[in-house]
Amino acid sequence: MEGNDLISSLKGVGDKTTAYFHRLKLDTIEDLVQFYPKCYLTYEEPILLNEAQEGERMAFRLMISSPILVRLVKKFKIVTCTAEDLSGKVTLMWYNMPFLKKTLHAGQTWIFVGTPVYKKGRLTIEHPEYYTEEQYERMRVTLQPVYSLTEGLTNKTVQKAMIQVMPYIKSQKEYMPKAVIEKYQFWSYSDALAEVHFPVSKERLIEAKKRLIFDEFFLFLNAMYLMKEQTIVVHNHYKIMPSKETKALLQSLPYSLTGAQMRAYEEIKGDLSSKKIMNRLVQGDVGSGKTILAVLALLDTVKAGYQGALMVPTEVLARQHYETIEGLLAPYNVRVGLLTGATKMSEKRVIYEQLKNHELDLIIGTHALIQEQVEYANLALVITDEQHRFGVRQREALASKGKQPHVLVMSATPIPRTLAIILYGDLDISVIDELPANRLPIKNCVVDTSYRPKAYRFIENQVELGRQVYVICPMVEESETIEAENVTDYTVKLQQQLRAGIRVACLNGKMKQADKQEIMEQFSRHEIDVLVSTTVIEVGINVPNATVMMVENAERFGLAQLHQLRGRVGRGGFQSYCIFMSGSKKQETMERLSILNKSNDGFFIANEDLRLRGPGDFFGIRQSGILDFVLADVYDHADLLKMADDAMKWLIKQGWHPRELDSEKFKKKLEGALQL
Repeated sequence: MEGNDLISSLKGVGDKTTAYFHRLKLDTIEDLVQFYPKCYLTYEEPILLNEAQEGERMAFRLMISSPILVRLVKKFKIVTCTAEDLSGKVTLMWYNMPFLKKTLHAGQTWIFVGTPVYKKGRLTIEHPEYYTEEQYERMRVTLQPVYSLTEGLTNKTVQKAMIQVMPYIKSQKEYMPKAVIEKYQFWSYSDALAEVHFPVSKERLIEAKKRLIFDEFFLFLNAMYLMKEQTIVVHNHYKIMPSKETKALLQSLPYSLTGAQMRAYEEIKGDLSSKKIMNRLVQGDVGSGKTILAVLALLDTVKAGYQGALMVPTEVLARQHYETIEGLLAPYNVRVGLLTGATKMSEKRVIYEQLKNHELDLIIGTHALIQEQVEYANLALVITDEQHRFGVRQREALASKGKQPHVLVMSATPIPRTLAIILYGDLDISVIDELPANRLPIKNCVVDTSYRPKAYRFIENQVELGRQVYVICPMVEESETIEAENVTDYTVKLQQQLRAGIRVACLNGKMKQADKQEIMEQFSRHEIDVLVSTTVIEVGINVPNATVMMVENAERFGLAQLHQLRGRVGRGGFQSYCIFMSGSKKQETMERLSILNKSNDGFFIANEDLRLRGPGDFFGIRQSGILDFVLADVYDHADLLKMADDAMKWLIKQGWHPRELDSEKFKKKLEGALQL
């Protein structure tokens, strides 16, 4: 078996299943091997019903105490029964599983595993798993891997395919320098791969994941080092001095820059006029005023006789920036263009000519700015907004459009400085750590699911006042193994719960780009009142009229990511609110979320997030959303990020060079690291 063999060569993987795997970008054996479980299910000792915690997955030893009923509701066959133990009763419910009437019978005792909730005052478990005592004992000693799925693909199908590729996994050769393996006493690459897919125990899984997470960070830092080596001190071909126009623009603003903004602007001005080119990250909380710094730098660039480019992650954000910046720079005769994937081909050709002939001074757009056809006459400043959404390669591709232009990257992701220095080692860092005085602080509340009816009434009141609302769910569609609200079903439920006339729509990352674009633009135009979404709206949409953000299953997100989501509201002159709804009532969960109640300061929250997460979450889903690693999470695994950084520096001191890792087999992995 070879890594480039097609997945269709596996037994039981026919054309249909191959198409399902392809949806997840899994086409070869190597793709499948790198498709790690997103989390693991464990099977704990059964507890009594009176110890049940709403919203928590648990096991119960119960006797069925009623007949098994099957009723037809709309198009669903709903199977129900009552089960009990010495401490209480519970209603069990399954959808479209009528065959259970032949399997389960009154008087039998089974072990049921599921998530209890109260429905109409009665304790209920929907879709519980069921096991005999003997079956459950076997489950107790295992960890069941749970994979990210697509419609038509089940967890069992993925597991069966993974079992078949185990010989390939076990044949994997070591590629990490031997000195690193010995220094940190890591498992071999092949053992770690095998264990992560089929863990024997929690302890062994932790060791396996440590190795693979370290690898991800090490490969990323390796790629960064190679890139930094190529651009180590580049002479400044474009000396840009402050212009009288930027002074005039600053005086015309209806507000004064904060001390932190002025400090960052002085650093940018110093870079632009120095002997070497600028490579700077401006890191500022949501709403801290990074965009105006970009505008000032671009205006100075244009008035020095050069061109500037601003690249953002979404078309909606590009259009919003274009309208804002064109309005601000209109009095200074700056020719501004907009270029996105949605721009008509006839218009694109005109823009290409204008850029090539310096008939445009400034271009704002998405990835379209780095397409092969785009040529610039005199590109001196490249700015990328929301840095963590653009890979090193993409940033490099835009910079290569000029003769080594100045590079300014901006991020609203509040990363603790210690981690930022490692992750953005090729950049100088400016931090904007204060918000403008005119911003109304967002009012926050952390609640459990019993608050939901009140939250719905509050949303109705805000819509009646003419405001708009975001509702965030962690999942796109229902999962067979994870209990969480999903966008698709939740949208239908919300339409039924809210007053008639309230316009509800849903948005998720699996939609076609054109459909996502249309929904976001409709929301921007206030043609939608309530937008139910996954975290796809974390960046790329600016709706000052939106005043409420409600996050379902808030416990499934990292604090830094929740803070990012919260930044979608509070952008206008209206009081804004954020409701963090937890599906878990565990004390530590509520305490962690309550940090968002105490502070709207992203840097404080990021540091608290780092402090609270401890040595790493090795069983759950990655949460931070900073750089798209596969297993690694910058917050959860900060210790391993620092370890990888130390290892890289230690190896280089020993005379090793990062180029030595660039073997044929791992070119794809290194390329992946550079796309982060």
